[in-house]
Amino acid sequence: MPEIGETAPNFDLSRDGGGTLSLSELSGKTVVLYFYPRDDTPGCTKEAIGFTEMGDAFDAAGAIVIGVSKDTVKKHDQFRDKYELGVPLLSDADGDVCKRYGVWVEKNMYGRTSMGIERATFVIDETGVIREAWRKVKVPGHVDVVLEAVKAL
Repeated sequence: MPEIGETAPNFDLSRDGGGTLSLSELSGKTVVLYFYPRDDTPGCTKEAIGFTEMGDAFDAAGAIVIGVSKDTVKKHDQFRDKYELGVPLLSDADGDVCKRYGVWVEKNMYGRTSMGIERATFVIDETGVIREAWRKVKVPGHVDVVLEAVKAL
């Protein structure tokens, strides 16, 4: 699990709309990398819409926002189109990137345990170093907190 001040694990994942996106190709840019459990669920939808609505502010602060889940590219495309999302959505179908970022965790819901993605966000600076990290994210107000952190870099 990477910590603040450490180099962010690289990734090269398939994305919505086709093609791939890697962290290394974003060198020189600030990256907001957020992990979310599943497309088209209430919290995940609110978070994706929030980042989309604040897209211009993140652009002005010199940051690109990227969402990651284990959903397929096809599901990402449907999710993006349904809500007119403006952030790249990456498919970590095998869960490797989720594991390397420490967000593939055991969850407990109604007394039943299962493995799943913990909602988390990382701010990675232009040199690839993690500058901020939030785990067990609660969606309300989170996008604003992340934007302020990006502006403070």
